[in-house]
Amino acid sequence: MSDSIISPQRVLKHLADPEWIIFDARFSLADPTLGETAYLAGHIPGAIYAHLDRDLSRPVEPGITGRHPLPHKSDWEKTLRQWGVRQSSQIVIYDDQIGGIASRLWWMLKWSGISGVAVMDGGWVAWQEIGYPVDALIPVRHPSEYEPDYREEWIVSAEDVNKWRLDPQHVVVDSREAIRYRGESEPIDPVAGHIPGAVNFPFADNVSKSKHWKSPHLLRDRFKSLPPDVSAENIAFYCGSGVTACHNILAYHQAGLGMPALYTGSWSHWITDPDRPVATGEQP
Repeated sequence: MSDSIISPQRVLKHLADPEWIIFDARFSLADPTLGETAYLAGHIPGAIYAHLDRDLSRPVEPGITGRHPLPHKSDWEKTLRQWGVRQSSQIVIYDDQIGGIASRLWWMLKWSGISGVAVMDGGWVAWQEIGYPVDALIPVRHPSEYEPDYREEWIVSAEDVNKWRLDPQHVVVDSREAIRYRGESEPIDPVAGHIPGAVNFPFADNVSKSKHWKSPHLLRDRFKSLPPDVSAENIAFYCGSGVTACHNILAYHQAGLGMPALYTGSWSHWITDPDRPVATGEQP
């Protein structure tokens, strides 16, 4: 298993290690206060709470951005420093679902130049099931002076995606569940369907029935239907708002296939322009 997925057992061994930083990324789209309330009631000792809307996104600009636009870099850098993140840090992230929110923070930290970042396998549920320690103390962090070294090539724009979807040397991947991809149901965004030419790899298929990450071998098998001659940097993943697409990116990376690009605005941004095409139905 690569260093992007880490077991609860290994995390337990490093709870007192000052070089390790643990983030609790629990969040509910239905109730944005729920994750933080749960964190305050109990979390892995020393864990810092990372809020999807407040820390990992900036406010939505209706008709301009998607639902979870990346923070402005100046704000994000301030957050990183307040958290005490350093290049030498080993960072572990968990949530209480299957890693969808945790993967967003994983991607953002990797994009910012941090090499030691991992999502905890099984998340909060696994930690509790094992019976590992929990407390409600809010950790005091010592600010850092971290200067991000951004990997700008990991981000693609709507204009890029519009070109890539028509180019056989590129692939665009929709990470949402199939029913949303096909346009049969759209519970969140005002327009149903998908970007024409995109193929569908629902992010939830990266985990087993027990909600643990599949092995790198199984993840490689999952992505083997993608054209073998298209390199990672020519593959763009998107989802509804640029969050759970990161789950697929982590899975692709975990499989040893490289680091593909992210369309950060995703479907909720794509549909802000009525001139951008929309498709429904099965995969091409």
